[in-house]
Amino acid sequence: MSSHAREHPPGDLTGTRPAGPPARPAEGDARRRLATLGALLLTFTALPAAVLVVPDASGDVVPAAASALALGDAEIPGLLHATGLSLPALLVTVPPAAVAARRLPAWGVLMAGLAVLLAGIGAAGLARSLPDIGAVRAVQGVGAGLMLPASLVLVWERRNRALAAAWAGALAGTLILAMPLALKAVPVPADGAAVPDWRAALAPCPLLAVAAAVAAIAHPLLRGRRRRRPPALRRAERGRLLLVLVPAGGFAFLSVVAAHGWSPGARLLLAGLTLLALAGLALAGGRDAAAGGPSGGAGAMIAVGLLSQPVAGPLAGLAAAEAGAGAPPLLPFAVAAAAALAGALAATRAGTRGAVRTGHLLMISAVPLGLAGGALGRWALLAPLVPLGAGAGLALAASLRDARVGAALFGLSLCFPAVLAGQLLVLSLQAGRLERIRPLTDAQHVRALSEGYRIWLVVAGVAAVLLAGATARLCARHAAAPRPRAARLPGNAAADPGAG
Repeated sequence: MSSHAREHPPGDLTGTRPAGPPARPAEGDARRRLATLGALLLTFTALPAAVLVVPDASGDVVPAAASALALGDAEIPGLLHATGLSLPALLVTVPPAAVAARRLPAWGVLMAGLAVLLAGIGAAGLARSLPDIGAVRAVQGVGAGLMLPASLVLVWERRNRALAAAWAGALAGTLILAMPLALKAVPVPADGAAVPDWRAALAPCPLLAVAAAVAAIAHPLLRGRRRRRPPALRRAERGRLLLVLVPAGGFAFLSVVAAHGWSPGARLLLAGLTLLALAGLALAGGRDAAAGGPSGGAGAMIAVGLLSQPVAGPLAGLAAAEAGAGAPPLLPFAVAAAAALAGALAATRAGTRGAVRTGHLLMISAVPLGLAGGALGRWALLAPLVPLGAGAGLALAASLRDARVGAALFGLSLCFPAVLAGQLLVLSLQAGRLERIRPLTDAQHVRALSEGYRIWLVVAGVAAVLLAGATARLCARHAAAPRPRAARLPGNAAADPGAG
């Protein structure tokens, strides 16, 4: 064979090397980057669009809504109850939606949720009565409940640790930022009786849902034809998810009933019993690493749900009332949300048990900082909010790092009942202070709400310590248990995000 033949293989008429085989790895890397980009777009659009259904920012538009709907003073509580139906509808929808996202294509479940959410947002401008308002808010809650587990499954399909951490940080950060964003989007009443459109409080951030729809439509194009699916849904996993539906549905129903005439003490008892039930489910499910995760993901989800929105939401309302404006300063809440994302990403490079423990300690430290703070100015709010956000993101991402998708969904199904329990606790404590003090002026009213909120911080701190202890016990139990040896898979081909 001649030297010319050795230098240029057969078929290479131009004297260059074939471009096919070396280009395949590059093409695969480009496809993976596009698929990761698609999952990130969903994480930062669909997840916030769903969580922003939770806050109820209708307080500032009550006079305008009552005037437009010709409501008497006795019907005002019914208006507030109708606008608050989104969260009960959401938490009832999450468990069956989690099963659907595991049995059916998760992208289809996400698109169905987006369609329902957009329908609820579009119908908000057509609300003409209290039943209309309640139906609109409930439909929005159902749509958000479908989207949340579907977005989680789509992220878990990538089997990427950093992407799963970004999802956890986005969830924690949006829970903190949701109420300030909703208050900022609601028009401020000029004279207490008329606003440009009071129905804006029923759907405060519609453009985010539109952006989520665009990201969802683009997701299959960015992902390509090849996609990874999590392991098949097991009967035990389905049973655990549907088991949560029983206490969640009962609590959602009782919370709606409790809003009609129950005393603050009775509502406090209901919320306390619900938290005990959620902790019991987390402990029972945590005995199996496939259900609760090896790092106590269910307990961390409950802690994040209990402390994030129920602590940051009322604080935003108090800050707005003290400033005399219709909306609180957004900067400290945005910094706290960024701290949640940074903490979640930091969890990918830290030891799991230490990160979970540190995250809980940071969340607990936010309580005394909130109690010590007197003023509610822009910079004073950073003291409790930043450790709350960083701790929530760190604890949640670390606890889910080595969890299977079923364990992550199980924890998610417990998160929003904890959010509702926290809301019921803080609102009941504030209502109790209002009944006792019976304020006559606006300043006295704000002071009574602040006192009730401070009592809630003490309760939240005690609950956070107990949840941190339960999570640490679960971590220690799984660390001491013998682990079966599994085959090591290369790169991102592992079965779970924690291994990729």
